[in-house]
Amino acid sequence: MEKIMELFRKIEKEKEKPEAPAQGSETYVIVGLGNPGKKYATTRHNVGFLALDTLAMESDIKITKIKYKALIGEGRIGGKKVVLVKPQTYMNKSGESVQELLNFYKIPLDNLVVIYDDIDLDPGRLRIRKKGSGGSHNGMRSIIRLLGDDGFPRIRIGVGRPERQDLASFVLSPFAEEEKRDVAETIEKASMAAKTIVSEGLDIAMNTYNG
Repeated sequence: MEKIMELFRKIEKEKEKPEAPAQGSETYVIVGLGNPGKKYATTRHNVGFLALDTLAMESDIKITKIKYKALIGEGRIGGKKVVLVKPQTYMNKSGESVQELLNFYKIPLDNLVVIYDDIDLDPGRLRIRKKGSGGSHNGMRSIIRLLGDDGFPRIRIGVGRPERQDLASFVLSPFAEEEKRDVAETIEKASMAAKTIVSEGLDIAMNTYNG
């Protein structure tokens, strides 16, 4: 009886240990920025979440695990391991989740890709960059501050800038009906761009999808 109880205790301890990252294979961490909760699901600030959900669906990856203050899903794209990440900290603390993930997976910054909304791009426009500041985006500013480095690729999805509306309420508002088709196409392109970065490289993704 005592030996069986000891076995139970050993198994329970093993279950509590975090899974080690895969050895001998290149890993990419792809982060979509947004705010958790149904009321934010289709707002301008959540296009990063939407692009990540699209990528997950196309790559048959389920984003269901709760780890590192995020919902994550693990799978493979182009023969490489990918970790899809939706921080659940709310936007202005996104860096907490990303920092924990990078500390665990020990990947180079080149293998971190962040997808997010950009008010300086018109709805339907897409920009991919190798590095740069976070601008006015609180999620990106949080990530750069906690990582202490802005040298990682990012995919920016245009959401437009308000004419009269307060900026904070604007990014938390849904798209106008006439914007939805262009934005949907751009979200799809962002998903394909992320896949291309992993499978073919950042330069090819930039040449193909920047527009």
